[in-house]
Amino acid sequence: MTPARDFAAARSPRQNRVGAPAAVAEGASGASPARPEDCALWTEGLCKRYGEKWAVRDLSLRVARGEVFGFLGPNGAGKSTSVKMLLGLVRPSGGAAWVLGYPPGDSAIRARIGFLPEHFRFYDWLTPRELLRLHARLLGGAAELGRQADELLRWVGLADHADRRLREYSKGMLQRAGLAQALLNRPDLIVLDEPTSGLDPAGRRLVREILRRERERGATIFLNSHLLGEVEATCDRVAFLRDGEVRAVRNVGAAARGLRVVARVAGLSPAGLAALTAWAAEISHVDGELSFVARDEEALPAILASLIAGGARVYSFAPRPVTLEDLFLEIVGDAVGQ
Repeated sequence: MTPARDFAAARSPRQNRVGAPAAVAEGASGASPARPEDCALWTEGLCKRYGEKWAVRDLSLRVARGEVFGFLGPNGAGKSTSVKMLLGLVRPSGGAAWVLGYPPGDSAIRARIGFLPEHFRFYDWLTPRELLRLHARLLGGAAELGRQADELLRWVGLADHADRRLREYSKGMLQRAGLAQALLNRPDLIVLDEPTSGLDPAGRRLVREILRRERERGATIFLNSHLLGEVEATCDRVAFLRDGEVRAVRNVGAAARGLRVVARVAGLSPAGLAALTAWAAEISHVDGELSFVARDEEALPAILASLIAGGARVYSFAPRPVTLEDLFLEIVGDAVGQ
């Protein structure tokens, strides 16, 4: 086997290194250090420049094998360019990357990756069954993979339309045909760019079920989507990208995000405010409005009791789960992408 190796050594604006696995400490991903070959995706300082414009400045990620990982950011954040670099479709200007333990685009892994781009184009004179069998021949397993075509079409809800020309399909049906094509070779890594953007609620639920099956099979899923509800229902962790840089990586589960509490209080002393740090984070107290994130629901009675014991008069106390949208706006900001 070809060992994992780094590549492309132009300097990005923020760093002057080509990622060396042994030297990587805990970084932007928040994950523990890991060898590239242990990860489905491993990048360090990956960047891409077009002339004077940096499309991606510093992409540093660790995506575990078998993980469902979301990739979030506003339009123009560098998501599509990042995906193209990981797939070997665009050559980086600097940094390092490994995909399933190999450099992006290495022939040893191409057949182990399934990809559904946001803007896909098919030979629309084909039927979906013909499309899948064509790709089965391209993958070198025509007989075996061809037999999977009907099963995949059934999975994505197209079995009753398998002999219709793709030109007759709606956008949502084409999206599902593209997903079937991406899953054809039972890939180890599935990269999906806005996979549910053209689907109705039933179609989105179908995609979630398919991704759950693929994860149970052991596949890694790298998902880019603007539909935060779908990301929240599907992913284990998410990376937040802005201006070509990973700003944070967070767990998706509600328990990991905590509870946002907004309270109206009077008479809260500096000592009482400081005492909140034992149970809460992101504490703000302005004009009688107290806002903080409680680490878990069990902490709420203790927090309320602490406020009252400290002499504060509490007029309202309203907790709610921190949503993925809250995190997005907090980390990425509310500026509209260009």
